[in-house]
Amino acid sequence: MGDIVLGYDSVNDYKNDTSYIDSVVGRVANRIGGAQFTLNGAHYKLIPNEGKNMLHGGPVGFSDVVWKVNKYKKDGYAPSIVFAYDSYDGEEGFPGALRVTVTYTLYPGNRLTVRMKAKALNKATPVNLAQHTYWNLGNHNSGDILSEQVQIFASHYTPVDSQLIPTGKFATVKGTPYDFLKPHTVGSRINKLENGYDINYVIDGADGKLKKAAVVKDKKSGRVMELFTNQAGVQFYTANFLKDVRGKGGYVYESHGALCLETQAFPDSVNHPNFPSVIVYPGKEYKHVMVFKFSFSS
Repeated sequence: MGDIVLGYDSVNDYKNDTSYIDSVVGRVANRIGGAQFTLNGAHYKLIPNEGKNMLHGGPVGFSDVVWKVNKYKKDGYAPSIVFAYDSYDGEEGFPGALRVTVTYTLYPGNRLTVRMKAKALNKATPVNLAQHTYWNLGNHNSGDILSEQVQIFASHYTPVDSQLIPTGKFATVKGTPYDFLKPHTVGSRINKLENGYDINYVIDGADGKLKKAAVVKDKKSGRVMELFTNQAGVQFYTANFLKDVRGKGGYVYESHGALCLETQAFPDSVNHPNFPSVIVYPGKEYKHVMVFKFSFSS
């Protein structure tokens, strides 16, 4: 047993966090180029918070608001907790009111399921929620994750420009440091990238049903994490910009001290008609499911 998630000891630390550690990000996760988009003939200007672009929902995204606890089941077959947030029309520049719930459930067999739902109440709006957990299977205070083995079931990724905004194209992972179709350690090719991994993968065979997206193994501890999702993409991020972050028990987190596997729709989908749409219309519901399955391998 161990603590395999980076985090903080106090609510205040989470309030002051700037790395989205363990948060739910939205209304639209990842980046929106130019912090703007056009929908049904109306042009929406959002609030930029990364240069001229928007990241993870803006300066006060879903990671910076107070959620209500709707339900809490502490014991029994599948303990669970349901968080809810009502996002108002115009929040961070987004159109329409949105009702959001996120349910965490622990099932027997070391499975954690996260279910995200959102309903557009009065206007069509983009929705792309993500779970921004920082994982380190060796323990949150065990140093970097460069020796952890990762497999990502994706033959393609969405290339980005210098500001990490997708170009709108799809590229094969073959012959690149992004190829994790077979397991590789994180550190085996990371030096071929400027800062580390921060890229969206196109999950093979994604069709809206649960598919295996990734597997992470920590050889030292023997811990294995399998990730399943109904989303089309997964952002692989190696905590490139963590620096001197004082976390649980006073341990200081540094660059590559964790990895994130954020299942999601493709970044900047609102500005790329060739990407699957992230628009949710009134009367329709956004559903995002992820399953984290933990096991041991000697």
